[in-house]
Amino acid sequence: MTAPVGDSEISIILPALNEAEALAILLPELRRLHPMAEIVVVDDGSTDDTAQVASEEGVRVISHPYRKGNGAAVKTGIRSATRPFLVLMDADGQHNPGEIAALMEKLPRYELVVGARIEDFTSPWHRRLANRVYNRFATYLTQIPILDLTSGFRALPRRLALQFCYLLPNTYSYPSTLTLSLVRAGYSVAYAPIQVRKRIGRSKISLLRDGVRFLLIMMKVIMLFAPLRVFLPISMASFVLGLFYGGYMLATAHHFTPATLLLLITSLLTFLMGLIGEQIAQLRLSRIDEEPPSA
Repeated sequence: MTAPVGDSEISIILPALNEAEALAILLPELRRLHPMAEIVVVDDGSTDDTAQVASEEGVRVISHPYRKGNGAAVKTGIRSATRPFLVLMDADGQHNPGEIAALMEKLPRYELVVGARIEDFTSPWHRRLANRVYNRFATYLTQIPILDLTSGFRALPRRLALQFCYLLPNTYSYPSTLTLSLVRAGYSVAYAPIQVRKRIGRSKISLLRDGVRFLLIMMKVIMLFAPLRVFLPISMASFVLGLFYGGYMLATAHHFTPATLLLLITSLLTFLMGLIGEQIAQLRLSRIDEEPPSA
């Protein structure tokens, strides 16, 4: 049985953009509950006193010269951390530091532990609905139950975070990319139920802009790791439609049409592109496994 992960083995990374008010409350709580942990606040070009508040609390502060994005701040934190295990959490006060222990309990047996929002009454209804749709879609793509794809509260070994760091976008979609990447690479994922608190301050996520960007990134990751999950349904749909349309035209007009041939050719070409993409994805995964990340 593996030994539990202790405070001295974790780096807690908090990407922050204008979160001075929230950090003034969150950081003392973090230091009290996890006094031996390394706490890293990545100030993503804030225009308020975020960096000053974090410095006064005695934690590590890394400041971007300008705003790069939430995901970019997380990547900076991953590269700068010095402990073997990472805890990623939001700096807006939504994540309860008291629940970090629940994530750590499942390490290192699982490679990724996600804090799953079982009952989230703090987010608007449309965001909760969107999260349910994303979770179901991700479950279909990965064939593994995904309970919370977009949760930013998670723990994993730093070595794995470094391996997949280059895939993470600079936006708020980094949690979904990290989850899908690790699942498709064959790593074990566990979920720990959490209660989300009301955030301090105003949300910086745009539902339309970040929602569309999120879907595009999710499709990109699946194309990187499981292309046939995208190409095969399209190929099958074109093939079935071509057969039915061709049969209908043969029965009514007694000849095939160019549209029938086009649908069947489209089906074949789409399937072949999926096969090629699958081979490229396997080569990429092999390369990731063969090349350990630098510390």
